[in-house]
Amino acid sequence: MNLLSLTAVELGKKIKAHEVSVEEATRAALDAIAAKEDAVHSFVTVDEEGAMKRAAEVQKLIDDGTLTGPLAGVPVAIKDNMCTKGMLTTCSSKILYNFIPTYTAEAVLNLEKAGAVILGKTNMDEFAMGSTTETSAFGETKNPWNTEHVPGGSSGGSCAAVAAEECFYALGSDTGGSIRQPSAFCGVTGIKPTYGTVSRYGLIAYGSSLDQIGPVAKDVTDCATILETITSYDKKDSTSIQREETDFTSALVDDVKGMKIGIPRDYFGEGLDAEVKDAILAAAKKLEEKGAIVEEFDLSLVEYAIPAYYVIADAEASSNLARFDGVKYGYRTKDYEGLHNMYKKSRSEGFGAEVKRRIMLGSFVLSSGYYDAYYLKALRTKALIKQAFDKAFAKYDVILGPAAPTTAPKLGESLSDPLKMYLGDIYTVSVNLAGLPGISLPCGIDSKGLPIGMQLIGDCFKEKNIIRAAYAFEQTRPYQHSPLAAE
Repeated sequence: MNLLSLTAVELGKKIKAHEVSVEEATRAALDAIAAKEDAVHSFVTVDEEGAMKRAAEVQKLIDDGTLTGPLAGVPVAIKDNMCTKGMLTTCSSKILYNFIPTYTAEAVLNLEKAGAVILGKTNMDEFAMGSTTETSAFGETKNPWNTEHVPGGSSGGSCAAVAAEECFYALGSDTGGSIRQPSAFCGVTGIKPTYGTVSRYGLIAYGSSLDQIGPVAKDVTDCATILETITSYDKKDSTSIQREETDFTSALVDDVKGMKIGIPRDYFGEGLDAEVKDAILAAAKKLEEKGAIVEEFDLSLVEYAIPAYYVIADAEASSNLARFDGVKYGYRTKDYEGLHNMYKKSRSEGFGAEVKRRIMLGSFVLSSGYYDAYYLKALRTKALIKQAFDKAFAKYDVILGPAAPTTAPKLGESLSDPLKMYLGDIYTVSVNLAGLPGISLPCGIDSKGLPIGMQLIGDCFKEKNIIRAAYAFEQTRPYQHSPLAAE
């Protein structure tokens, strides 16, 4: 039996039944990483010694009945922008090449309390800025379905690791689609929860009003289980929300009778690949056959989402990244004259081109004379986008659409045209601007053999609706393993 082909929940059951030990599962994952990393490059750091030590500790806690949860003993990979005490955390940037945090992010801590074994940290676009995982200072990650293509981004390392079956599940972060888009490109499932559901404490910030941590796994059951585990109110995070109902697994029912699903006409205009469009509409038909009421409607304001998102995200990034100055931690230039020269040279040498571009854009839109013209206008647009969704959710339980306009592009194609890369986020950024939950799950394969992802969007705090609809659709097709997973 290939252990890595199991879902996280299936493995958890086998561990609990003593059919598989935690050490066996961890060793199997570490062996898979060793065998496949040259082809995929999903990881920045692999903590073999720490993982095996932790596996032995967790096994004892399972044996004595202390740990009884569904994820106890299941190995996990963590995106490299979440702090992990004593383990290198780089944000895939040269400027944090030697940063070892003294504390652990709250979401990761919640997994550890549930008995997770951390295998290591996954590759990502530098500071989560990018849609392809090509802006990483440590080299690009490749798509397990075809290594000539990108895995998506910025959580490309996490999604590729799950798709290549180097780990059982992973954590990613989503600022403008960074969990949902790479999940679609890699043929796995990923959830971006409602803003404030999962603590951002210990997540190295990109856009503070948009960032949210979420799970990446093989199926909806895993994602709901992981989300239930990492959700918690955290007084250390001022945006954290105390939620009453967080039993997301109770929504895992194959029943969408009477559920109202809206399909925005605006999502099916020019720029959408014909094969992606056909797969999404076929998926909608499947849900309709199961009893859902599917209708088309006009969402409006879709074309304003990208400019509003990039103005707000870059403005927040320019202030969030001001702390990386070569003084307290991270990279410091070797030769400099005076303090200002040290700042300038450390940041110039430490940050990559895409990060510099976004810092400059952000500083520009916040500068005197341009603040009203760009930043305030973007904030007003954000409020209008939220109103458009509120209007839609007064009528529909779930909004269905594509996760990305195309399947995964070839390596190098997007970086040569940053504007094209930004436009690839057209279907995902609105969800972050409005603070809504969204899930991406596989719904087909195109003629090039690359996965197609469908996105389901819910109203604030209505994760259960999207989980229910996603689970019902998932029952109509088997999980397809990537070619690299089979090796």
